[in-house]
Amino acid sequence: MRPVHPLAPEEHGASGPRTLGEYERAALERLAGPVADYLLGGAADEHTLRANTGRFADIRLAPRVLTDVRHLDTSAEVPGIRLEHPVMLAPTGAHRLFHPRGELATAEGAAQAGAAYVVSSYSTTSFAEIAAATDGPLWFQLNPLPDPEFQERIVRDVAALGARAVVVTVDTPVPGTRNRQRWNGLDLPEGLTYPMLGALAGLRPKAGAIHRPALDAGFGWADLARLIAACPVPVVVKGVLRGDDAARLVELGVAAVWVSNHGGRNLDTAPAAIDALPHVASAVAGRVPVLLDGGVRRGTDVLKALALGACAVLIGRPALCGLAVGGAAGVRHVVDVLRTELEMAMALCGVTTVREVTTDVLWPVREREWV
Repeated sequence: MRPVHPLAPEEHGASGPRTLGEYERAALERLAGPVADYLLGGAADEHTLRANTGRFADIRLAPRVLTDVRHLDTSAEVPGIRLEHPVMLAPTGAHRLFHPRGELATAEGAAQAGAAYVVSSYSTTSFAEIAAATDGPLWFQLNPLPDPEFQERIVRDVAALGARAVVVTVDTPVPGTRNRQRWNGLDLPEGLTYPMLGALAGLRPKAGAIHRPALDAGFGWADLARLIAACPVPVVVKGVLRGDDAARLVELGVAAVWVSNHGGRNLDTAPAAIDALPHVASAVAGRVPVLLDGGVRRGTDVLKALALGACAVLIGRPALCGLAVGGAAGVRHVVDVLRTELEMAMALCGVTTVREVTTDVLWPVREREWV
C-alpha cells in the first residue's frame, strides 16, 4: 500500500486539495499575476487550451462488471525507464518562480511518487544539480538551438549525468500568440537564470520580430537526424499532431513520438491533443511508444489516453500547481491523486493491467460486444 501523502485529506475530514482542480485554485491564491498568467495562459483566444481538457470530458467510458479486480498493475515502459505507473512530469520552465527550491523540489516529489521527470532546458536549476539531488528517473528536454555544436554538447553532458532520454520539442520554431503572458511579461527576477542555456538565455528579440534568438526556426529533418546520431541516449520527439509527421519520425529512428500541442500555448485552433492521438498512434502502428500531454486532469483522462494509443501521459500545469501549494509534497500528491483515480477507473472498467487497456473501455462498444 502506498503511504498517505502529508497533504492528503484524512478520513476524518482534514482540509487540503483533493483534486487537481483544487490544486489549481489553491495555487492561484499564492501566485502573483504574471506568474499566474504564465501558468494558465494559452495562445490567442485559447480555444485549443480549453479543448485540451474539454474533449476528454466528451469521451465516455464503458464499465465492465463481474471482473476480478483485486490486483491491479499500473506499470508501463517508455524509452530507458520501466514506470510504476503511466504518469510522468512534462517539461515546464522556471520552477523557482513557483517555489524557492524549484526543480529540486519537483524532482524530489516526482521520485517519491514513482514518476519520471522531464527536465526543461528552461529550468532555473542546472541538470547536474537536479541529477545529484534525486534517484528518480530523468529525461531532458531541448528546444532546437541556433548553435548545433552547443546543442550537441548539452545532450552529451546530460546523458553523462544520467538522463535516460533526450526530448526534442519540434513544435516551436517561433512562439505562439501568448497574449496573457505578453501583457504582463515574464522576466526572471534578479538571481534567477536558465543555467543550461548559457548566453542564449540573455538574448532579446528585435522589436516586432516573431523569431527568438534562442530558437532555431530553420531546424529540419536533416538537423534532427544529425542530433539523433550525436545523442548517446534515445531521442524522443515532442510536439507531433499529424500522422504523416509521426510516420516519418519513426522512419528517422526516434525512440518515441510525443503527441502535444504545447499545452495550447502555440497555435490556437489546433486540435486537442486527445483528438490527435488516434491519428498519430495509427500511423506509428506500435513501432515505437506514443506519449501524450495536454489537458490530463483526472485518472479517467489517463485511461482514455491509454485506450486511444498512448503508453504514458505527462502533466505540466498540475505539477506546477502542486509545487506552488506544497513543494515536493504537493508534486507527489498531484501524481498520487492521478494514479489512484486511474486505478479506480481501471477496476470499474474491468481491466487489471495497463497493457489490457484498449478501445473496449470506450463507449459505445462495438456491436458484436452486445451479442
